[in-house]
Formats: sequence, C-alpha cells, structure tokens
Amino acid sequence: MTQLKKKKNAGAFEYPCIITVIGVNGVGKTTSIGKMAYHFKKIGKDVCLVAGDTFRAAAADQLTEWAKRAKVRIVKHAEGADAAAVVYDGIASAKAKKTDVLIVDTAGRLHTKDNLMHELGKMDRVISREYPEAKRYNLMVIDATTGQNAISQISEFDKQVKLDGIILTKLDGTAKGGIVISIMRNFKLPVYFVGVGEGIDDLEPFSSKDFAENII
Repeated sequence: MTQLKKKKNAGAFEYPCIITVIGVNGVGKTTSIGKMAYHFKKIGKDVCLVAGDTFRAAAADQLTEWAKRAKVRIVKHAEGADAAAVVYDGIASAKAKKTDVLIVDTAGRLHTKDNLMHELGKMDRVISREYPEAKRYNLMVIDATTGQNAISQISEFDKQVKLDGIILTKLDGTAKGGIVISIMRNFKLPVYFVGVGEGIDDLEPFSSKDFAENII
C-alpha cells in the first residue's frame, strides 16, 4: 500500500487546464464530468464543458443537463459533427473567456473500435496544437466493479492518448475497487477522483488512506 500514498490527487491540478475524459460505455463518464464541473465551480474556478461525444444520440443533451445543474458553460455542435471541431471551438471559447477548467467529453468506446480510437487521437492532437500552454490531464473513467479487463482497456487507450490518471466510479456499492492496485502497479497512474453516489456532490478527491482502509 505504500505506493498508493505517493500518488497525487485532485489538489495537484494546475490552471488553466484541459481535462479530457475517456472511457468505455456505461462506466459513468458523463456523470463524472458533471460532478467534476460542480467540484471545480464550488472551489471558485471558471468551468466550461465540451460535448465531444457526437457519436451517441442525445449525449450532448445529457451533458447540457449536467452543465445546467453545475451552472457552467457548455460548447456543443449537432449530433454527428466532427468531435475534433467541437474541441477546437471549446478551446477558442476557453481562451476568450479565460476559463480555468475545460472538461472534454468523448464518445464512450471499446478499445477494439478503431474508428473511434482514431477519433480520440485526432482530438488529442487538436488540443496539443491549439492550446499548448494549458496543463493537460487525460483521465480514464473506470467502474470499480471492473475486473482485469480494465488493464487491457487502459493499455489500448494509453496508446492513443497518454493517460494521466483515473476516475474510479461506483465505489458506493459492494465494489472496493481493488483493480486500482493492479492499475497502479502496471501503469503508475494516480487516481484523481472517486464516485461514491448519484448526487452532484458525490465525487470526492481520492484519499489513499481511506482507500487502503476500505480494501483492508
């Protein structure tokens, strides 16, 4: 458990920053984005969401509802639009309004879907080219109930975009998130947030001490 204690948490964020949120379908990606937006808003940061999931029907509508709940701005295009173009506009808006935190939603995808994985890489290149001065965080959302399959998912996603950390969701049930130990051992990725419920404030900065006690 000593390795857990060395990992940084949400207090390590630097601003202005772009947080790209990545993950397969059903892990709570969009929900986590809404909760993150609320977290940063609550600590006094100006936040904007980017609806980069143009693949799933009504994804932008779902993210818009979270933006309303968190009282933050959102940049979106029509369903089916080029996701990289939405990101481009989001960056332009963030620069113009001196936004502290730009959070980018991405299409929930399996690591075996080549077209969506390539799209993710394109979005990543747009961010690097258009906003190099912003601090980058590529965070992957992992369901706490996920088993060893999470390791192969992370490995493939990390090839497209260099991952910086993990958001662990659904830790409010019987799952203890033991997969995180394997993730840290294999990839040395820190956990930034854990989801512990359905409420907008049920996303907490990761505490290695609390996590270790829960596992034990």
